[in-house]
Amino acid sequence: MTMHLSASPGLLAGGQRGIVSTAPQATDFPLAARVQAVVQQALDEQRLVGAVVLVARAGELIHQQASGWRDREAGLAMTGATVFRLASVSKPIVSVAALVLVAQGKLALDGDITQWLPAFRPRLPDGRPARVTLRQLLSHTAGLGYRFFEADEQGPYARAGVSDGMDDADLSLAENLRRLAAVPLYYEPGTSWGYSIATDVLGAVIARAWGGPLEAAVRELVTGPLGMADTGFSVSGPERLATAYVNGQPRPHRLVEGERVSHLEGLAGIRFSPARILDPLAFPSGGGGMAGSAGDFLRLLENLRQDGAGLLPGWLVEEMGRDQTAGLALPGAPGLGFGLGFSVLRDPALAASPESAGTWRWGGAYGHSWFVDRARALSVVAFTNTLYEGMSGRFVTDLRDAVYHSLEQAS
Repeated sequence: MTMHLSASPGLLAGGQRGIVSTAPQATDFPLAARVQAVVQQALDEQRLVGAVVLVARAGELIHQQASGWRDREAGLAMTGATVFRLASVSKPIVSVAALVLVAQGKLALDGDITQWLPAFRPRLPDGRPARVTLRQLLSHTAGLGYRFFEADEQGPYARAGVSDGMDDADLSLAENLRRLAAVPLYYEPGTSWGYSIATDVLGAVIARAWGGPLEAAVRELVTGPLGMADTGFSVSGPERLATAYVNGQPRPHRLVEGERVSHLEGLAGIRFSPARILDPLAFPSGGGGMAGSAGDFLRLLENLRQDGAGLLPGWLVEEMGRDQTAGLALPGAPGLGFGLGFSVLRDPALAASPESAGTWRWGGAYGHSWFVDRARALSVVAFTNTLYEGMSGRFVTDLRDAVYHSLEQAS
């Protein structure tokens, strides 16, 4: 089935920005065959349990599939309507909410965030005060870190009891920020890059500037206008929720409550709480606390690819996709820079990637990846329920290469 994606004024006026339903059309069969082969191989080799993959080109959904199991033990098949724990896929959503407030004149990209969070005043290691801006939070150049990057439970974030937003910590967002502010920054804001809990701080700024809870702000500013009805900070029940799995031998095992999983040797890793998304009282983590469907997220990506029509002015979309790091190297990511909410491909050759320079990309720890190649009018979403294969494993590069190989053959 093929659906058209449009950002025309008439369709936007109806409130459905992004994917718009139309009559079925022919699928791009060469691309479909390659993508299906990649997904099937990952399932056959038991690197993945289930996946939903969407590929859009020039505003048209040219491939969609749901494969494998939503819940293997219960015998429930994956479907296109499956809802996933998003982890860091929430970052672009919350970043866009902040930028909508910038467009409305309620926030300033280079404004000091203490205007909105007067109690959030972290200091440098030598005790000097530091000025943190909205742009630095969005680009992960604010001097913050993540607890899961620490080597063990003796790290500064662990000792302070900072939550990464994916555990079952019984605390409020305000209390988590209080603990975070008590830990010295890793570097002076703007002088380096480090993937971090900055989007959780950003969420608190959004809530203050908007004048209400973060979940309500994101709904009014982003998910509501785009018709992302399945996306939010909690789900009412497990009926459509994908069961989470962890890669292992001889096959992935079901993620258990409180299980700690590291994606790199020598790091403490994330202590996951799959039940967190079912708890309406869990604090809203802007950086990792949302759930949603693949179709919802494609709506957002396609809106941004088409200059944010009806949501953001084009200049802010361009700013999102501009490398904000002044050429700083991203650890373990050659050829990549970082924009406002996601990575930006600076050098395809250095990254050994067929993607165009300027391609946006990121993922999520529960097993997700996505990218937008605006030069090719291409958006790809791959949500899986298997960590970390679906975020950073072979599947991610195999899928990318299958898509580009098909495009090259067609041109």
